[in-house]
Amino acid sequence: MDITLISEWLGNTDRPIIISGPCSAETEEQVMETCVQLAKSGHVNILRAGIWKPRTRPNSFEGVGEEGLSWLKKASIETGIPCTTEVANEHHVEAALKAGIDILWIGARTTVNPFSVQEIANALKGVDVPVLIKNPINPDLELWIGAFERMNNVGISKLGAIHRGFSEFGKSPFRNVPKWDIPIELKRALPDIPIFCDPSHIGGSRDLISLISQKALDLDMDGLMIESHVSPDDALSDAKQQITPETFKTIVDQLVIRQKDIDDPEFKSKLEKLREQIDLLDEEIMEKMAARFNVIEEIAEEKRSKGVTILQVDRWDEILGNRKQLATKLGMSEEFVDRLLKIVHKESINHQTKIMN
Repeated sequence: MDITLISEWLGNTDRPIIISGPCSAETEEQVMETCVQLAKSGHVNILRAGIWKPRTRPNSFEGVGEEGLSWLKKASIETGIPCTTEVANEHHVEAALKAGIDILWIGARTTVNPFSVQEIANALKGVDVPVLIKNPINPDLELWIGAFERMNNVGISKLGAIHRGFSEFGKSPFRNVPKWDIPIELKRALPDIPIFCDPSHIGGSRDLISLISQKALDLDMDGLMIESHVSPDDALSDAKQQITPETFKTIVDQLVIRQKDIDDPEFKSKLEKLREQIDLLDEEIMEKMAARFNVIEEIAEEKRSKGVTILQVDRWDEILGNRKQLATKLGMSEEFVDRLLKIVHKESINHQTKIMN
């Protein structure tokens, strides 16, 4: 893909690059006051505000519409900071470009639909504007990459990704489960595309913003998109996940910004030796795992010859209980061991199924 480095279209800025502003533009005063206060923090590189709000249920606040574009642009001119808003169709694109919005973003509910993404791409053909793309609501890396490809195919090379987490059925401490492995794989697939983390939508609660933001930076993400409102409790949308500009400044001030690399021969030598140990341990793990599956296949042969079922619930319960106890003694997380064992057990069943059928 033809990707223009962010330093070429946003300028050389310190890491992290931060996008902030209200979830929704509600009034001109609210947008202006929020953006001016954020600008005074000295931490904001791009201002944001939602103009059209795709809501799960009808009769919710769905944004002020085109009128809000002029408020956002006015705040951008007043502060000297570029601005961005979400677009979901051709009409949104045309209105945003006409209003002079500097950067567009595509939301998760739109990224999930290739028809909508293509419609936006067609509307942007021949236009030189940066486009940020949020991950689709479901954890589908190929669908996310496909959205970048559609933009690139019409000549958009100023691209960025926004990791806002994924919908998942069931209870979770997060509004949208982060599934950090997916943005990590996106970075491997498209290393030139900057990735912003959206801790507001991942957490769904202002109490989680600091924690998620630090985790994102520790995973080498390029920036953050944090929702801020002068009076968040009175916000017309997503009130629980918005923070005041003062709180925003406090959170960003306290973030630990780590370096990607340092020119320290002693450090690099120690790191290399430790990584060699990791390589050897990984080889041992692979060898032990292969030996385990060889035994599993022998068990499957015995079960097949005697007409015994693959799944033995009592044995599975025994393994889970014993291994978790061992994990605790070794200082390992029970949660991690539980996930690991379930993956191994699923593969064991697959091996036995092939032999028994």
